[in-house]
Amino acid sequence: MTNFSEMKRRDQEAFLMYPIVKVLQQLGGKASTQVLRRAVVIRTDSIDEDVLNERKISKKGNQYCPFNFSFNFALKGLEFAGYITRPQRGFVQLAEKGRTFQGEKNGFAEEVYKASQSYWDKVKERNSNNDFEDDSSEESWRLRLLSALNNLSSQKFEFFCRSLMQHLNIEIDEKLGISPVGDGGIDGYGYLTSDDLRTTRVALQAKKWGKNNSVSSPEIDKFRGAMDKFRAEYGIFITTSSFTRSAVEAARRGMHVITLIDGEQLVDLVAKYRLYVHPVTTYELDDFFLE
Repeated sequence: MTNFSEMKRRDQEAFLMYPIVKVLQQLGGKASTQVLRRAVVIRTDSIDEDVLNERKISKKGNQYCPFNFSFNFALKGLEFAGYITRPQRGFVQLAEKGRTFQGEKNGFAEEVYKASQSYWDKVKERNSNNDFEDDSSEESWRLRLLSALNNLSSQKFEFFCRSLMQHLNIEIDEKLGISPVGDGGIDGYGYLTSDDLRTTRVALQAKKWGKNNSVSSPEIDKFRGAMDKFRAEYGIFITTSSFTRSAVEAARRGMHVITLIDGEQLVDLVAKYRLYVHPVTTYELDDFFLE
């Protein structure tokens, strides 16, 4: 089977349509775009996890993720063909046609293209003279934030992650995991008290990761060893990139499960808690003005 990254863009779009529908079925029929995108990659063996981290520069000088472009066009095709709906911004939901779909992968993309051809023609015409590799303003700020996080010093990024922990109601220990050297393999330590007053010891690992690279299982195992050293009952591993399938599996093994927060989830949390960001209100034109 041809590796996903070696396919032409049109072939990538076609390839993604089937797993998008099947993964949505597995997720209960509705998911955020970010969760769905990550789940499709993790659950499809022929797609390398690093596609989530790849970045390119458009003709206008903006960063974009090539995979997101193919993924979003696959979503459009499925929407035009009646398999999915977009009930609200940032979410994807199966339509009746998608919920009841039990067909085979072979020929599925061709059926989607056939059912949505008139819509595709309008989209292609609309984008024929545009630099359509630029993502929407929503995607643009997400990429800018990830780039800014990667440009932080390691010490400042760890400080940022500890700040996030506090927003998650974790009381940060004043001594453990604070020193930039000799921290014992953790980048933060704290205490989470539940409503029934049960307190859990929480260890943090914060990793900026190189471009086009995902965190692998040895890093998870190393962190688990540090957790044991500090008797942490709960672990949070934060990265600006993503996690390999083996890393996800490693995080679920052992007595204590480790929560993994990748770049996409990190951006979501930054937006939720407005952590060193502020919202800007703007408007997008509906299709009424573009058709």
